[in-house]
Amino acid sequence: MKHYMNHHMIAFFVGFLLDLILGDPYCFPHPVRLIGKLITGSEKILRGIGIRGKDKKADDNRNELLQGIGLVIIVIISVVAVSSLLVFMAYWLHPVLGVGVECVMTYQILAVKCLKVESMKVYRCLKNGNPEQARKAVSMIVGRDTECLDEEGVAKAAIETVAENTSDGVIAPMLYLAIGGPIIGFLYKAINTMDSMIGYKNDKYLYFGRAAAKLDDFVNFLPARISAGLMISASFFAGRNFSGKGAWEIYKRDRRKHASPNSGQTEAVCAGALSIKLGGDASYFGRAVKKPYIGEAVRKVEYEDIKRVNHLMYITAWLCEVLCLLVMYAIVMSSAHP
Repeated sequence: MKHYMNHHMIAFFVGFLLDLILGDPYCFPHPVRLIGKLITGSEKILRGIGIRGKDKKADDNRNELLQGIGLVIIVIISVVAVSSLLVFMAYWLHPVLGVGVECVMTYQILAVKCLKVESMKVYRCLKNGNPEQARKAVSMIVGRDTECLDEEGVAKAAIETVAENTSDGVIAPMLYLAIGGPIIGFLYKAINTMDSMIGYKNDKYLYFGRAAAKLDDFVNFLPARISAGLMISASFFAGRNFSGKGAWEIYKRDRRKHASPNSGQTEAVCAGALSIKLGGDASYFGRAVKKPYIGEAVRKVEYEDIKRVNHLMYITAWLCEVLCLLVMYAIVMSSAHP
């Protein structure tokens, strides 16, 4: 156990550094894309399976719920089986190979640099006075409709995405990696990917995607709140453009204003730290959705805030990485001295 923990700590840190350096190269096949193909393929097969009774609508809804549960089970079993096989086989062959495989898998689970790269594409388009390209760039990282967004709306969408994904794409997977290595890390990533693909409250996925959405809410409940706490801490020493006090105050007031039980946690911190107002009405799949505002408009949102939220995300990520390593080191030392 002690030897594995030492190996795990090395892989955990090196994988984090690889993510900061390499990000997500487009030429490199990413496991999450394979998970996405598994979800798509399973959906096509499962939607053809069901029973019919007298009440067609009730049967359809029940069938979709069961089909969605089936998809969740298929994806989880597949991902855990493959990741377990890779990790155990690598360590069985040689510890160095095991550490190497775990480093790569850890790197693939985290999304710090990828999140920054994609959001900074929006920043550059806005800075260069190209709102049309900015709308196109932000459409790649948000689920809302972007065609009618003005420049402030585009910047807000990018900021909100970075704030929310500081939890979903960085801190939550990092915590699960720390607890259970790449096996639990990929399990979390599979759940999060299912939610991002089918966890919508529209006609197509209201019932089919419900199991995935509820499971995602569950696995993100504690990580979202830990992420908020880390981001508040980061706000106090991120620089003069950030307000630690504002982050804490807005977090206390507005963290429950989001429809998701988790997304509002880091979004509220971000709004308070930057002294801006986020949230508000948005359009999804052509349907207007009423959403409350989060934060106070001490000043207007500007495209420079995209750089600022990325800076905040990086500090939050480093805080989490260091704290996880310290906890793992404490566990190793306690096991060495019973």
